Amino acid sequence: MGSPTGSSRRGVDGDAMLQPKTILMARRRSAVTVLVGLLCALVLQGCGGPKLEPWHTEELTEEFTADRADTVQSFEDYLALEERLFAELDDKIYAQTDTGPEHRLDRYSSGSAADPRQAEPNWNASFELTSDAPRGAVLLIHGMSDSPYALRALGEALNRRGYWVVGMRMPGHGTAPSGLRSINRRDMAAAVRIGMAHLERETEGKPVHMVGYSTGAPLAIEFALDALEGKAAPAPASLVLISPAIGIHPAAGLAGFKNALSGLPGLDGFAYLQIQPEFDPYKYNSFATNAASVVHNLTLSVASRIENRDALNPEIVLPPVLVFKSTVDATVTTGAVVDNLMEHLQPNRHELVLFDINRFADSYRLLIDDPAPLTRRVMEGDALPFTVTLVTNENPETTAVVSKSKAPFSPDVSETRDLGLSWPAGVISLSHVALPIPPDDPLYGQRPPDNDAFLFLGQLGVQGERGLVTIPADWMFRLRYNPFYDYLESRTLDWVDNANAPGS
Repeated sequence: MGSPTGSSRRGVDGDAMLQPKTILMARRRSAVTVLVGLLCALVLQGCGGPKLEPWHTEELTEEFTADRADTVQSFEDYLALEERLFAELDDKIYAQTDTGPEHRLDRYSSGSAADPRQAEPNWNASFELTSDAPRGAVLLIHGMSDSPYALRALGEALNRRGYWVVGMRMPGHGTAPSGLRSINRRDMAAAVRIGMAHLERETEGKPVHMVGYSTGAPLAIEFALDALEGKAAPAPASLVLISPAIGIHPAAGLAGFKNALSGLPGLDGFAYLQIQPEFDPYKYNSFATNAASVVHNLTLSVASRIENRDALNPEIVLPPVLVFKSTVDATVTTGAVVDNLMEHLQPNRHELVLFDINRFADSYRLLIDDPAPLTRRVMEGDALPFTVTLVTNENPETTAVVSKSKAPFSPDVSETRDLGLSWPAGVISLSHVALPIPPDDPLYGQRPPDNDAFLFLGQLGVQGERGLVTIPADWMFRLRYNPFYDYLESRTLDWVDNANAPGS
């Protein structure tokens, strides 16, 4: 018979052995409860929400895909297929949508102010700006849910400079949001290859440059990497990346799982991360879950390929790269541009242009999150291998802006230039969508055009009670033009010219 002390010790030891198991079981039950609750919430979300309209669900069979590459081999073939696609859009969506005064802001209502077919040309389609004696060529690649309209102004400026320009409509875009439910990287990459091959042929081998906006940026980078590895042609002479989608929020990684659930009965609402009224003629307001998954995977691929290529120490990681980025961006991650792209490029060939927030004292007090740590990092660090230019207030007491540039591997500003520009009243920062749009843009600009027959979605200045109008309040708050667009345009033209010069 054991001593009381021994019995007590065994009891304590037994409890000590059981306690971790009990805690583990409790934690498992808690985790299962949370998971079940999350799944229930997801199911309720997928079953509820706004009604899906035909433009959210209708499949357009005349869209370009990589599988059509055997029959769609040239840009002319691509345009012919695109013409059939827009005819199909007319039959399946426009012809089935109600018309009348109450639908004046409905994009898919024939004859409405938001009907893009009312304008000539329809900037949702691919466009080509030719030149009798081109000095080179430029392919413009728009972003996810956008259309060729986003880079229209920059394309026209490049064409005036003597470049042959193609604004390539990416598959799934310019038609209906349903197009984003089935697109993939292969389709977009195949379209980019067609555009680049066309420009090389039309300009008889002269330098071809690429301008990529948002998701168009990693598509341009992927093509450039393929070209440098002998998998595509021609190798671009330079890249201009505007609001590049180099990194997005990690939560986007869940989009693939959510999109898979959308195929289950009653969960078709999962096919969209956002469903909003479609009143923008050249951009989808509704955003498909599949599109988020595609962008997420594309950014991961680009970051990995750049890092791997840098590790191999090639003579050229990428052709000369000029990046324009707002320090605040609700769509893509600003820090990733430095960490996943610029720091891996060979020294002294590339530049990052950052548009700071409005640091005028009265606006500064309104901020929730100040991007100053990032700007200090790039403006004060001495290890960055690329030029950095910051467009910012001359000082916190004025709205006038200057550009402050510093050379690679330098902690000090080497040049400050007065740009002759100022922050407009009431504007506290740029936005992801603002950078390629000039202030005089007739749709998104600072002021409405003289002709009131045109739809205007710029500074609407609508006020009243919340929940009253169909346009979401956060949509109206977001800046949609760049007050410093002239600077962006002139820097782009100079960059392409310099990269276009013989021996550059």
